[in-house]
Amino acid sequence: MNGDHERDTALAQAVRLREEGRAAEARDRLVTLAERYPQDAVIAYQTAWAHDVLGLEGEAAPYYERALSLPGLPPQDRHGVFLGLGSTYRVLGRHEPALRTLRRGLAEFPDDPALESFLAMALYNTGRGREAVRTLLKALAATSDDPGVRRYRAAIEHYADDLDATE
Repeated sequence: MNGDHERDTALAQAVRLREEGRAAEARDRLVTLAERYPQDAVIAYQTAWAHDVLGLEGEAAPYYERALSLPGLPPQDRHGVFLGLGSTYRVLGRHEPALRTLRRGLAEFPDDPALESFLAMALYNTGRGREAVRTLLKALAATSDDPGVRRYRAAIEHYADDLDATE
């Protein structure tokens, strides 16, 4: 029980540091925690996130991968891992793994506009501009509160599936 309390306290302190803009300190603490608790998915996720905040995507990726491979990650964190890892792969130029990760995320979190947006960027990076635009248009139509978008939602969704249609 004492070990769980120590873990929880240390993790909460590190997350607070990241949230306060002290990402380097948070990263140092989280790396230590990740070494101490290598089978803890939440710590792996938070460690990845701290690296990402610092622009250390290459170092973030293995922690995201670890977090995704371990049990016990709450759904909100799992969503964050898919988004973070997919985005990280894309930034690193690893576009096909980015696509696989983001599609896997969408399989678990269907129609999620954040995942769809990052998927669209990865699609664009792989030369799949048509699919990228379709993905973005569908996300826009499904999530926009803009009155004009809402008014033309059906048309946007229809033409998203056939961008070359003119009638």
